[in-house]
Parts: sequence; C-alpha cells; structure tokens
Amino acid sequence: MPFDITAAINIMGLTAVGVFAISGALEAARQRMDILGFMLIGTVTGIGGGTLRDLLLGNVPVFWIREPIWIVVCLVASAVTYFVTPMLASLSKALLWMDAVGLALFAVVGTEVTLNFGATPLIAVCMGVMTASFGGIARDVLCRSNLTLMNDELYITTALAGSVVYLMLDGLGLPSSYDLIGGFCVAFLLRALAMRFKIKLPNLYR
Repeated sequence: MPFDITAAINIMGLTAVGVFAISGALEAARQRMDILGFMLIGTVTGIGGGTLRDLLLGNVPVFWIREPIWIVVCLVASAVTYFVTPMLASLSKALLWMDAVGLALFAVVGTEVTLNFGATPLIAVCMGVMTASFGGIARDVLCRSNLTLMNDELYITTALAGSVVYLMLDGLGLPSSYDLIGGFCVAFLLRALAMRFKIKLPNLYR
C-alpha cells in the first residue's frame, strides 16, 4: 500500500493538537482551574499555532473551522487531563514533556502544510517555528506563567532544527515518511537533551 502523506500529516497534526492541549490543561491544573478552564486553555494551546499559520498564509477559514474534529480532540484531551491530573507525581515535568512532544510535532507539520500551500522553503521554516511555539506562548500568557520559551534551555532552536531537517530530507527525495519522522526526532531529541543537560545557546546579555 503506497504511503498516504495526507493521512500521515493529519494523524501527526491531530496528535500534536492533542498533546499541546494536554500541556495547556496541565498548566490550567497548576493554576487550579475548573474543568471549563482546562478545556479553554487546552483548546487555545492546541489550535493556537495552526491558527496563526493559517491566518498568515491566508488559508481561511482556518483548519479547525473547516474540520471541527480538531476542536473535539482538544476538548476531549483537556477533559481527560482534568481527571487524570490528580494521579500525576509532577505537573511541572509532565507539562515540559508534553510541550516538547507537541513542539516537535508541530514543527514538522507546520513546515509540511506551508510547503503544500505553495510557500518557499524559508517561509515554510518560519511557519514551522511559529506553529510550534505560538500555542505555548498563548498558554503561558493566559495563565500568567513564565514563558516556556524564555527558559535558558534550547526551545525555539529545537523547532527550527526539526523544520530544517525536514526540508533537507525532503530535498534529498526521500519518502515523505522519512521527512516527517526525521524532523520530529531531531526536534524532540534536541529539546529532551536540552532539558536533561541544561543545554543553551550563548547569550552576551547574561
């Protein structure tokens, strides 16, 4: 059976939305919100990056208006998290790992969607990074938390790396599944290593 790139992108996209929705719901748990707060913050986090991408590309109505399944995934993931959260040993660690997975997934999905829209590789990388990061920014701002991307460890750099690796593999003419998986693995592993070993870029202003 031939590889269905559209189906793969949709699966990875839905997974990214669900994972980011969970990260938003976990932040809502840290703020001791009720279940509606979980669902609101989770949904905004899940669809925020893709919404910004579609608006900037002029791809309207945006994806979750065209296909409400994206909203359903966010609501369900957030509601489930509301009931599971009391069993978690560390909300902070769970939030960071869910954010890392979502960041990596959205980096490659955002890049692929933008390329399919007919944009140049440079714009695709920019949109990949925006798609990966904006949902987390919206989550942190709404919850009045410290911005995750302001942490010392590599963050935006990991999304950039995943997007660039995706483009490099795509340029080699490899199967589309290799592009998606390769870009995701690079972004996720780099973020995981950054969290584990406190890897950061040099900063002249610190």
